[in-house]
Amino acid sequence: MATLLYRLGRTAFRYRLRFLTGWLALLFLIGGAFAAYGSHLDSEATIPGSESQEGIDLLERSLPEATGVTAQLVFAAPPGKTVDDPAYKARIRGAVREAHSAPQVAEVTDPFKTRSISVDRRTALAQVLYPIKRDVLEDSSVTALEDIAATARSGGLRAEVGGTVYSTAGMEAGVGEAIGVGVALVVLVLTFGSLPAAGLTLLTAVAGLAIGLLGLMLVSNIATISDTAPSLALMVGLAVGIDYALFIGSRHRSQLAEGMAAEESAARAVATAGGAVVFAGLTVIVALAGLSVVGIPFLTVMGLAAALTVLMAVAAAITLFPALLGLAGERLRPRPGSRAGRPGRAGAGGLRWARLVTRRPLITIPVVLLALGAMALPALRLDLAMPDNGTADPASTQRRAYDLISDAFGPGSNGRLLILVQTRGGDPVRAADRVAGGLDIRGVKSISDPERGGDGRTAVVNLVPEQGPRSEATQGLVRRIRARTPALGAAADARVLVTGSTPAAIDVSDRLRDSLPPFTAVVVGLSLLLLLLVFRSVLVPIKAAAGFLLSAGAAFGAVVAVFQWGWLARLFGVATTGPVFSFMPIVVIAVLFGLAMDYQVFLVSRIREEHVHTGRPREAVLTGARHTSRVITAAALIMFAVFASFVTTDDLTLKPIALGLAAGVLADAFLVRMTLVPAVLALTGKAAWWIPHWLDRTLPDLDIEGARLGRPAAHADPADPAAEPVAPSR
Repeated sequence: MATLLYRLGRTAFRYRLRFLTGWLALLFLIGGAFAAYGSHLDSEATIPGSESQEGIDLLERSLPEATGVTAQLVFAAPPGKTVDDPAYKARIRGAVREAHSAPQVAEVTDPFKTRSISVDRRTALAQVLYPIKRDVLEDSSVTALEDIAATARSGGLRAEVGGTVYSTAGMEAGVGEAIGVGVALVVLVLTFGSLPAAGLTLLTAVAGLAIGLLGLMLVSNIATISDTAPSLALMVGLAVGIDYALFIGSRHRSQLAEGMAAEESAARAVATAGGAVVFAGLTVIVALAGLSVVGIPFLTVMGLAAALTVLMAVAAAITLFPALLGLAGERLRPRPGSRAGRPGRAGAGGLRWARLVTRRPLITIPVVLLALGAMALPALRLDLAMPDNGTADPASTQRRAYDLISDAFGPGSNGRLLILVQTRGGDPVRAADRVAGGLDIRGVKSISDPERGGDGRTAVVNLVPEQGPRSEATQGLVRRIRARTPALGAAADARVLVTGSTPAAIDVSDRLRDSLPPFTAVVVGLSLLLLLLVFRSVLVPIKAAAGFLLSAGAAFGAVVAVFQWGWLARLFGVATTGPVFSFMPIVVIAVLFGLAMDYQVFLVSRIREEHVHTGRPREAVLTGARHTSRVITAAALIMFAVFASFVTTDDLTLKPIALGLAAGVLADAFLVRMTLVPAVLALTGKAAWWIPHWLDRTLPDLDIEGARLGRPAAHADPADPAAEPVAPSR
């Protein structure tokens, strides 16, 4: 691999204008296509094979209005007044009439006719029905409904808008993300000691990210892409894009400081650090693509979208970046006397830290394990659920509507269950009545009269639970109802399905919870196999996998502490505490696994490179740490800044993922890779690199460290494209 990457890096450096032209042409081509065709993102989340999804599919055929997006107009009179007061009643009915003619609205219920009035007569609820899915609903339609509510507010009457018209925020870059990029640029400048080097690194990352995101948006016109997928792709693609270019650029600068020719340095940087980038990028891509095994299209798309931007980040790092290095030429060579121009001083801090943690490894290892264990303790209380309007900002209209409905009609009114009854030939309404009679159990507040479907075989019953949609009591109620429906259906000679948004959310959470252990096992097993191939060691892969699990535990612990327990919630902009978004653990594991392997490969490959050349394990640990600690520190700070910037987003699906990744990266980089790994390698010595002879002969030699490159040719003709690096002496 090293030889192939060496040739690629040298070719890109030498024919830089051709490579740059190719990347620019690709960017303009994809950008022009996006300008012409735009994008079509989808907010629907399906769960194939689940009872709720089966019910939703059946409803779309027999009673399509029951599956369309809905809004709620909630009106509340001030204390001591009721909605029956003539002035308030007139305003409410006026708002209902206006809503009838609002864009895309199919039907609006009059709360005085449907008797959707609270017991104390202070709150009225009007349902607004749209015969379309959320992704077809125009934002202007929601704004029009909010304007109607604003007009109705007068004389103390409150009017709020809620319902499924509100969804996650989707991709929306703002000030927080800009600050994250700014912090990354500052870290790059401090790391390189050169503004041009930092600028080229950031330019490489942005170019790869732009092409990946624009390509993803174009694909959304022919394939279903969820509206949250670009957000994750943006976050992950930006972070790894900067880090991958940083790894190669730092190697290039250090070799230039040692006096190596610019072209040779760029080629060798791509061959060595670029090999670690390719391998690390591959692990991220495989882990993200592995999300497809869960069987939830929404999650599959998120993983593949992020994997696409990672692929473009790798491609940019090993082709575009060396071309930019060729454009910069000698201008990136550190000045004599500068910090970057003194290779022996550049990693002095890392060397001191490595000596400290390896001096008493039997003390370092338990201390780090205790610290990571303490950080992971809150993860034992991790509670998962799908977000709804009850998790929105308390100042938002959808959250105020949610709270008004809960207070006036009970929390279960925000999480109605749909009981779908499909007969084999009899009257569906009569069968639904019979089924409903068997569902008057503990935890059920009310059951509506059946509504007949258009196919003549289907009827739907609305069931209101006593507790809210995210409560454990409602989850238990759904399971108890489903346990009863087979017998009730058999007695009514009908098929009975429990569906709706609340059961669908429960089905998603259950499937993710069940998928998490096997998915984690697959990811850990994959890490063991890949690291075995790269480092040809038994202990190193085991240590790396164990370190990843510790980092993941610390990430989950931070999420629980902030989002469930409310620690520093105001600092992170968390308006409501409660269960964490169900997709968070499996997405964090997939992304964090790949990022952890970044640091593992970059650090340990340099240590192994020294060990291969010297055969002295302790010195190899110290030398490897001296060469990589500064870069790993910079890479971790950049990733932390990027991920932390996304914690400021309003996207409830992305917010906990971003916090988990930010905490996980810090724990993995500083506690696991830069502290625990050197201590374990120093303690085990040569045993760390032991591998059975039969296995060593069986495994292919990937040569990530570039051992076959040998020393650079002293008098190679730089104009000769056939010139090869000198083979290592034997």
